[in-house]
Amino acid sequence: MATWIRRGRLVDTLTGGIDECDLIIDGERIAKILPSGYFYDQGSDLKLIDASDMLVIPGMIDMHVHLREPGEEYKETVSTGCLAAVAGGFTAIACMPNTLPPNDCRAVTEFILEQARRAGSARVYPIAAITLARKGKVLTEFGDLKAAGAVGVSDDGSPVSDSEVMRRALEYAKYHGLRVISHCEDLKLSMDGVMHEGEVSTSIGLPGIPAAAEAVMVHRDICLSELTGCPVHIAHVSTEASVELIRRGKEKGIQVTAETAPHYFSLDHTAVIGYETCAKVNPPLRTPKDIQAIRKGLVEGVIDVIATDHAPHSPLEKELEFDKAASGMIGLQTALPLVLSLVREGVIGLVQAIEKLTISPARVLGVQGGYLKEGSIADLTIVDPDFRYIFSKDQIVSKSKNSPFIGREMTGNVYLTMTGGRVVWERKA
Repeated sequence: MATWIRRGRLVDTLTGGIDECDLIIDGERIAKILPSGYFYDQGSDLKLIDASDMLVIPGMIDMHVHLREPGEEYKETVSTGCLAAVAGGFTAIACMPNTLPPNDCRAVTEFILEQARRAGSARVYPIAAITLARKGKVLTEFGDLKAAGAVGVSDDGSPVSDSEVMRRALEYAKYHGLRVISHCEDLKLSMDGVMHEGEVSTSIGLPGIPAAAEAVMVHRDICLSELTGCPVHIAHVSTEASVELIRRGKEKGIQVTAETAPHYFSLDHTAVIGYETCAKVNPPLRTPKDIQAIRKGLVEGVIDVIATDHAPHSPLEKELEFDKAASGMIGLQTALPLVLSLVREGVIGLVQAIEKLTISPARVLGVQGGYLKEGSIADLTIVDPDFRYIFSKDQIVSKSKNSPFIGREMTGNVYLTMTGGRVVWERKA
């Protein structure tokens, strides 16, 4: 059965335009994009979807997600993570390798892809480990991992501290056409820290992590990218210093790209006051000055991608003393409204914001999607931009509920998500 999406405002990430259009979906592809009001006659075998007053955007792509399977299925599974993704408007996610066992071999990559196939909702792109067991010493078999389906490599959560190993990883990745995603953290500087080092950490008596712990490694990896001629992608940028280093790297023509997460432009380090463990993340929430730098970096194109760093944890890991609690928050279902809040505040334009959730991550990862045109795969999201609601635990479809945004009023919600022409999520009310 064909599907007719009527009267939606189509966000075109290829031209930068927004036009009221009708889309005809036939099978898994977009058959026609027509001016709104055009009469399309294909008999009675046609499903109609009214998208009046709503946005039709390319299916969002989250290039930084933790699915926890294999090994920690009590926190999340591939299936529940994919469900959270489509509920949040993401039709594709790239999953990090810090599973148990880690994704450092063909068997784990193939297992993840099989679980995603069974789930049948979002597309899953595995990110494999740079080093065996993510220990930063011995490189994994990049060619074998790519052949199994990996699209990039990262030791996310465990930085590759040895610069020689990182250099070889970049050279090896360049040969195999894999994107290196770097978790930038100097472990000697961040040692024992649990939040941003500053006046708040001092006032509440928690050991801090200086901004330099991130910036030092950002600088190193940009230098290594220049040395090797291999692109490097900087994960979850949180500091003003990192933004400036990436800016200078781009100005020199170095192949560096970067992402940030919604919590780094929505929350600062005061969110942990009261020892709120749901606000404990790594890298930590920084200062209002850092937030402004992140926002400026997004607008100016220094930061290419918005990714969630969706990190599910159960109460076993979160309902503890702050220094013992795990770092990370879920983010798949809150990313879109938090990004739309930047648009409403006039920080960033709507098309540019959508690009950072769609075509930009697709380009960084070298995967399909991120745009809508005739003949393209029908991965799309219909967004109700003015829908207001209180984000609550009962709306969360992830296995874990560790979000500091629970109880917050949100504006902007997913009405429908379609992957390959199939409706995989539809708002109930």
